[in-house]
Amino acid sequence: KSDSDTYTCDIGDAQSRAKLVVQEMPILFKQELQNEEAKEGKQVKLTCELSKPGTPVKWMKGDTVLYASEKYEFKQYGTVAELIIRDVKSVDA
Repeated sequence: KSDSDTYTCDIGDAQSRAKLVVQEMPILFKQELQNEEAKEGKQVKLTCELSKPGTPVKWMKGDTVLYASEKYEFKQYGTVAELIIRDVKSVDA
């Protein structure tokens, strides 16, 4: 987007100008979350892939925002975001 501007080709006696408008690409899911099953007491990893690397991700359970803790771990590298849930219990479903 920062490349948007007017560009000029100058040959001394004449100039030609054009305006470049760079549109931001919307961030999309390249791979959406998949349903998972896990045995109680184990850990489960939920993974989604985004179209733009480094996109901030907020993980939620229902309407509750999750925060990193002994229970929840977040990883993000490139376009991949992961949520690891440790020691799953039936209330985590």
